[in-house]
Amino acid sequence: MPFVSQKAKLVMSPELKNELTMLSRSRTEPAQRVERAKMLLAYEAGKSISAIAQTLKTNRPKVERCVNKALQWGVLASLTDLPGRGKPRTITPEARAWLLSLACQKPKELGYASELWTTRLLSRHVREHCAAAGHPSLLRVGRGTVSKILTKGQVRPHKIRYYLERRDPQFETKMAQILYVYKEVQIMQEIGAQNRPLVAFLSYDEKPGIQAIESTSPDLPPVPGRYPSLSRDEEYVRHGTLSLLAGIDLLNGQLYALVADRHRSREFIEFLKKIDEAYPPQMRIRIVLDNQSAHISKETKSYLATKPNRFEFIFTPTHGSWLNLIESFFSKMARTLLRGIRVSSKEELTERIYKYLEEVNEQPVIFRWRYGLESISLT
Repeated sequence: MPFVSQKAKLVMSPELKNELTMLSRSRTEPAQRVERAKMLLAYEAGKSISAIAQTLKTNRPKVERCVNKALQWGVLASLTDLPGRGKPRTITPEARAWLLSLACQKPKELGYASELWTTRLLSRHVREHCAAAGHPSLLRVGRGTVSKILTKGQVRPHKIRYYLERRDPQFETKMAQILYVYKEVQIMQEIGAQNRPLVAFLSYDEKPGIQAIESTSPDLPPVPGRYPSLSRDEEYVRHGTLSLLAGIDLLNGQLYALVADRHRSREFIEFLKKIDEAYPPQMRIRIVLDNQSAHISKETKSYLATKPNRFEFIFTPTHGSWLNLIESFFSKMARTLLRGIRVSSKEELTERIYKYLEEVNEQPVIFRWRYGLESISLT
């Protein structure tokens, strides 16, 4: 004789059955509710517990618990867990706070060689020292529980987030001087070239370490439908590095540059001479630049003494190079010309950098500073 189940039938109204059908097809509801809706619909249709478990690729006890709950508490109550289910919490709030306080210290401060915590090291330290600290609830804590406590406490001791400390006591004063320059530039751009005083404004900096890298094999171009991107051999040959000394005219976007092997006082003076030739003799040249040693060296001072009232330097504060507008151009250059560049020699790299600068100067971009200008007044 065929097997006949002695379990009671599940009775559903048409409305409830329709609601379960929609829930079983949902892509936004929790997976647990969707699965239970499928179980109840299959049981209501007359399928056995084993057949339901096989169809849904689960186990019989799980299906039985769902069906029994529906028969006892109702269909809707069986779709979610009843309140109070689960293992009661054994780790006390004080123990969690102690664990978080450990995570906020460095392992080396507690006698370990490591600089940063791992969940394995932290959980082992907690198990070894929790009893002495008065938190025996952590005696069997594992890596997973430690990870959950850290996540809930929003502590990630295995991560490093960098910041830039302001070590210049005159940071605010120097920043105000640079913003004052940008405010002057903004006003001069509004009044027009004919009414401007004989002053030029330049933002200057160096970009050292530009690598001259040569590929050992030719690049393979993209092939539609097969290879969507450029293919390149991973091996390469280094030919050394170059430094770019560049200044951008803040009024018209014109770039002045010098490519050299190094960026010493000698190269900086050569750049200043180039700038001196580019502007009329009666014009004063104001340059925003950082405190690099070549800018204030004995050689540089000697050259400036031969050009009285010609140059005026406005120095950025220490760790304040982000205030220099030329950094925006360097960022653009790194994302365009220098991204993935390959050359056969330093000479070729020099030529391509100068070519790029010529292309930029054909359609110069005027970089405009926005941050903090509303707080600067020239009156």
